[in-house]
Amino acid sequence: MTRTDVNTLGEFGLINRLTKNIALRNSSSVKGVGDDAAIIRNGTMLTVVSTDFLVEGIHFDLAYTPLKHLGYKAVAVNVSDIAAMNAVCKQITVSIAFSNRFSVEAIEELYAGIHTACKLYNIDLVGGDTTSSPKGLYISVTAIGQVAEGRAVYRNGAKAGDILCVSGHLGSAYLGLQLLEREKQVYLAAPTAQPQLEGYDEVVGAILKPEARVDMIQRFADEGVLPTAMMDISDGLASEIFHICQQSNTGALVEEAHVPILESAYELAALTFKIDPITCALHGGEDYELLFTVRPEDLNKIRTMQSVYIIGEIRPADEGIQMRTKGGNLHDLKAQGWVHQF
Repeated sequence: MTRTDVNTLGEFGLINRLTKNIALRNSSSVKGVGDDAAIIRNGTMLTVVSTDFLVEGIHFDLAYTPLKHLGYKAVAVNVSDIAAMNAVCKQITVSIAFSNRFSVEAIEELYAGIHTACKLYNIDLVGGDTTSSPKGLYISVTAIGQVAEGRAVYRNGAKAGDILCVSGHLGSAYLGLQLLEREKQVYLAAPTAQPQLEGYDEVVGAILKPEARVDMIQRFADEGVLPTAMMDISDGLASEIFHICQQSNTGALVEEAHVPILESAYELAALTFKIDPITCALHGGEDYELLFTVRPEDLNKIRTMQSVYIIGEIRPADEGIQMRTKGGNLHDLKAQGWVHQF
């Protein structure tokens, strides 16, 4: 039997291979694998379902991640997937597996963060599972939401001429992670040293306690805007643009000068870590802002929406996916976001 190393396919290649022959057998299954969430017809409404798995040592490091923050984040990232479908999360289930190094009090702290997120996002925790693991902590959250028929937004609806937008600043989470990793190395070398995090609340908060942009769903409804395509930015802006373009069979033009980056994040990247700030915004990931496209006739509505940034436009597929630099040069955009190693 031929043996293929999973890393030769990568995460998305593996997903495509495992799901290529899936057939939806029930008429109530509206949308299956391939988007931020699945959609199931439920009477006059659509039920939206998404699951995320967080693994210690892969998705989080408990050396600098408080358990309460981790519980909160585990909920928020799932709520973000529901929001990316233009839906509202209503319920979650939580399953955890943990080793004997975790006490009852530690698990209670994790759940304190889960309960805090449920209260903020008005979500009910309705079930889950708990089991042991030989090593580390594993968290699986399934989020369940609702959206009216005809209001769900997928990744494949973008058309040439549509406007490309994001709901907030990018790159902060990646820089927050770099900062925490730096302080971890300092601590390992000198355990009595105090962390130097003063003045970096925004970037540290972006990685430890991200917020799902659920506010955008109501704002779209209030302004009479229905995005043509949408997804949340978990693997980096460039990677998500590629997903939308590939599924919509389009190209895109991104304006570097219009990609929103916090001033504190810009300075941290350029002055402290000597990284091009646009690289952090394009490829960093874990921002959990919404990337979406709207029809040209909605331009004036989008322009007046607070914290929404127009970063480019959708182009015909044969024009490729490009970025215009601040200097006016055109470059092919590359997707270099998070890659899982198996």
